[in-house]
Amino acid sequence: YDNYDFDTQILAASIRTPLHVRDSALYGADVATVPPAVLWGLLNHPLTAKGLDQFVEDAKAADIKI
Repeated sequence: YDNYDFDTQILAASIRTPLHVRDSALYGADVATVPPAVLWGLLNHPLTAKGLDQFVEDAKAADIKI
């Protein structure tokens, strides 16, 4: 592609874990094919849920309506 000045993008495929998604981004992939279960794995992390629960609890304690 460099010889002919083609405009290309890198597609990350065979993604199986959230770590693969992270690594693909770090290595410069432009786009990735990701199964739904892996996407949910990126979004659903125990510390995220714990942090969100703490945020809601703190907001209620400060009388902030969310």
